[in-house]
Amino acid sequence: MIIGVGIDVVNVDRFMETLERTPRLREKLFTVAERDLPASSLAARFAAKEAIAKALGAPGTMRWHDATVHRVVGGPPVVELSGTVAARAAELGVVAWHLSISHDAGIASAMVVAEG
Repeated sequence: MIIGVGIDVVNVDRFMETLERTPRLREKLFTVAERDLPASSLAARFAAKEAIAKALGAPGTMRWHDATVHRVVGGPPVVELSGTVAARAAELGVVAWHLSISHDAGIASAMVVAEG
């Protein structure tokens, strides 16, 4: 059963300009495992976190650090949840995530399906 679907797109250059203007924002949005990735990968992970939030109904109580997107060579990206995001997913009965991220021509995108 599908619990929720989320999608988001990010302009990579605009996103990086925002991170440069507000240096602490990188620490707020990304976990240690994500922070040093290339610009297009950071933007794609931001899009993924937005898509995850949308799939969960976008409650304002979720924290950015409570979702990490891991790259798996030869496979789809893996969503790792903790804290506030894991609690919301459990509340809704999410047992699996299907995530696709992409970046090309200056745009990063993510689409996620939360399955119960």
